[in-house]
Formats: sequence, C-alpha cells, structure tokens
Amino acid sequence: MNYKLTDFLPTTKKELEIRGWDEVDVVLFSGDAYVDHPSFGAAVIGRVIESEGWRVAIVPQPDWRGDHRDFTKMGRPRRFFAISAGCMDSMVNHYTANKRLRSNDAYPPDGKAGMRPDRATITYAKIIKQLYPDVPLVIGGIEASLRRFSHYDYWDDSYHRSILADTSADLLIYGMGEKPVRELVRRLSAGATIQDCHDMCQVGYLSDTKPEGDGVVELASHEECAKNKKTSAATFKTIEEESNKLNQTILVQRVGTNYVVVTPPYSPMTTEELDAVYELPFTRQPHPKYKGKTIPAFDMIRWSVNTHRGCWGGCAFCTISMHQGKFVVSRSLESILKEVRTLATDPEFKGYLSDLGGPSANMYMMRGKNQELCAKCKRPSCAFPSVCKNMNTDHAPLLEMYRAVDALPSIKKSFIGSGVRYDVVMHRTDSEEVNRTNAEYARELIKNHVSGRLKVAPEHTSDRVLSVMRKPSFALFKQFKQTFDRINESEHLNQQIIPYFISSHPGCEPIDMAELAIETKRLNFQLEQVQDFTPTPMTLATEMYHTGLDPYTLKPIFVTRTKDD
Repeated sequence: MNYKLTDFLPTTKKELEIRGWDEVDVVLFSGDAYVDHPSFGAAVIGRVIESEGWRVAIVPQPDWRGDHRDFTKMGRPRRFFAISAGCMDSMVNHYTANKRLRSNDAYPPDGKAGMRPDRATITYAKIIKQLYPDVPLVIGGIEASLRRFSHYDYWDDSYHRSILADTSADLLIYGMGEKPVRELVRRLSAGATIQDCHDMCQVGYLSDTKPEGDGVVELASHEECAKNKKTSAATFKTIEEESNKLNQTILVQRVGTNYVVVTPPYSPMTTEELDAVYELPFTRQPHPKYKGKTIPAFDMIRWSVNTHRGCWGGCAFCTISMHQGKFVVSRSLESILKEVRTLATDPEFKGYLSDLGGPSANMYMMRGKNQELCAKCKRPSCAFPSVCKNMNTDHAPLLEMYRAVDALPSIKKSFIGSGVRYDVVMHRTDSEEVNRTNAEYARELIKNHVSGRLKVAPEHTSDRVLSVMRKPSFALFKQFKQTFDRINESEHLNQQIIPYFISSHPGCEPIDMAELAIETKRLNFQLEQVQDFTPTPMTLATEMYHTGLDPYTLKPIFVTRTKDD
C-alpha cells in the first residue's frame, strides 16, 4: 500500500520540515523499529498523544554508543521526553534462559541483533538526563512497568531497586498506557506541571516524603527486601494481591532516603474506549525508512487481529496480569470486522488471517457475572485452583465473532494462532446451554480454525508442579486431547496438538522432568516446544526462584539453579 511520509509520525528532522514544524511537544524514544500498528506500544502511545492535538516525533532504536546525535536531532521538546524499551524487556530480548546472547531480534529491520542496549530504559534515560537535565522525562512500556518496584534481576543475579531510582525519571506510567497518557496530556495542556500529575492514577514517581492516609500501603523498604529473602517474598505477595484487585491502594516503598510511590491503575477500559484506540489513524505498516527490509515481529502479526487484552489465568510464570491486567477488555464485533475489512484492502492480503485472539485466545468478552464480587476479590487467578464460579465462560460471543469474520467475502480462512486455554473450554458450568455452546466452540475451533497444529500449554505433566505454576491438572489436558482426537476423526482431519512445556520451573525436580519425558512419549508427542524457565521481573515464579520460598506460605520450595540440573 502506498503511504506518504506524512501518514506516519515523524522520525527525522527532514520529516519535521516536510510538516513545517520547527519543534514538537513530545519526543518518544523506542527500543523497537517504528511500525505504525496497534500491536506496537510506541505507535499506540504516539497516536494517542497526537489525537490530543500535540506534535509527536518518534526516534526508533537510537544509537546510544557514539555522539548521541539521535538523542538531539529532534531538539528540545516543548513538553517532555518519553521512553519505551520496546515490546519486550530488553534483557529477555537479548539473552536466553542460559544467559547466552541471542543471535537475532524480532523487532529491528531484518532481525538484526544489537540495535538496543541492555537495560534500554536506563541507558536512554541517563543520556537524556545528561543532555537535557531540565526537560521532564516519562518512562513506560513493559520494561519500566514490570520494574516499578524493587525486583530480582536474573541476568546479574542481584536484587535491583525500582527503575525510577535508576533512571531519575519524573514519571513512570505502568500497564497499558492509553488512559494515563491521555490524562497526562490533558492536564499539561491545562497548565499543570509533571509534578502536579503525581496524583494521577496508574503512575509511579520518586518522592522525598511518604504519602499518608487510609488508602496507602507501605511495603518493606528496598534495603530490607535486599537483605532478607523472607521479607522480599512477603512483600511480593502484597504487591501481587494489590495488583490483582479491582479497587487498589497506593503502594509506597522506601529506597534510600526517598520513596517510590505507585498509584492505583485506572478502571479497565470500556469496549468503546478500546475500539477508539484501534480507530486511531494507524497505517498498519512499517515506516518507509525500512523499505526493502523485513521486520520479523511485524511479519508475524501482519495478518492477525487482536480481539481483547488482559488475562485472568494468573499463571505463576506470566507477567500479563501485572501489565495488561487481570480484567479482560474486549473490542466490539464491529471494530474487529472493520479492521479485517481494512486488512483485506492490502494488495498483498491473500484471504488468510493468521490469528483472531489475545493473550489467551478464548477469553473474549469474559468477565465476572457479579462485578460487586469482583470488586471485593484479590485472588491472583480466576482459573486456579479451578475456574471461579462467578466467571462468565460462555464462548457464544467468540463463536459469533469467528463466524462473522469467516462470512466476509474477502476471508478464505481465519486461524487461531494465540494459545487456547483448554481449561476454560472444558470447564463445566451450572448452565447446560453454556456447556453446549462451549462444546460447540471446541468443534468450531478444531474443525475450522486450526492450521494443521493447535498450540496449547499444559506446561507440565506433574500435578504437584502444575499446582506451583497455578495450572490445572494434566488429566484435564488428556480430556481435551481426547476431544481433539475425536473431532479430528469425525471431521476426517489430520491435525496435531502441539503442547508447550516448561522445564526447571520452581518446584520442579529432576524426577518430574523424567516423568514428563515418559508421559509425553506415552502420548506419542515429539517434543518441539520445551522452554527452560527464565526468571523475569514481577512474576511469582521469579520470586520463588530468587528466595527459594513460596511467598504465600513462606515455606521452602525446590529451585533448580545449575546448568547441569
């Protein structure tokens, strides 16, 4: 598709001149290449700021090694600098579970490695603060979001203070940033300063005084957590429980002589608010500067449509609920169909959608039936140890969406590439109508939306390990596999189920992996998808790895630490 340079956010001084701009309101630095698509956070934040009438420039993958000209080429912004390390934490992006440097990166052009620094948010921030010490700095994205409190860092095997302390940022926006960014822009437009915005929802900041009041929970200090692993584990439990509540409190953690203050998040976006984000004028293409090059991350999602965000699964090793939130927010059917029709106008579109999904493919439109109960609840998972009885697990809206998309003349086939929560599919409710619908969904999924292989994630075969992971019994996976095989046979299909497993997870001993090997061989699986556990900031499993304790019981738990293990 042919787009003009002015259809994208400007990335160079020349592009500013084309627009007739001599300055901008915000300069946004990103660790990823600039893809103007709603799956790429920097593009979303840039478009949200732009929609408020501000001028935004984006500097993708600035060169941090040389004379720092990439950090000065857009000049001094009128309002603030903003930083996102990218769609992934830079350390997860760079290193394997064995701490080996990866040979490629999905987010730069042609997958070239080394286009962003380790701990990109901190590196970019230090350069900006050195060059423009008086210009406000706002940090966000998944790297900043998941490092907002003191946390264990696997890559240097040490306990780190909040990223606010290491960046000297004036404001940290955590989670999905559309609502806080919009509020920030409106307040600053009305004459407020960044410091005036410390009372906003969903932000973090450093303060030399401690907030007081009923709605404030003080955590153990960074120094106490770094010194005592039991204190660290207990503190994580508080953070996780507070972060999974609908009505949260202000969390405060002392670090040195200052306090990290993190305010509660905004209420989950409405369907209308999420639709509005997808209505922003994205080109849904990489910037023209990458012409002739491929961006692997874009190629992977180019023909897919995101239908919802958030996940109430609460798996011990996963960061989704800590970043996107536990409460699922879904787009309207009309918004989804509009995006599919837009995709179909691309001359390169062949009629096949690679995915209709989200963090968990089949949580579309699922929320608590009684929201008053949800408002009182603080359990980290609505699916473990069993699916909450208050959760509406009706797959009817999802079935309607699949069929509406498939009915479009431009669509030959829509596949589901996101992981399916089979425990939600197999869950039996008190409603026979819902049970019938969910069985119908299983047939629809397996018959019409599997591209030969269906990805599911049992994660382990040992129920003891699965309990630590907050995953259902392996017996439920066996039931789902029987359903999968039966439908395949009745529809004369030759499809495979591809299970994902995690090795070395806390609580998993060598004998558990031996049993996994035996059990999967018995089921005739050729194991392709076994991921060695990687401790990433702000997950329950990482806290277990760091402390050797279960934060909820403070009892010791087995942890694999050596390469031999």
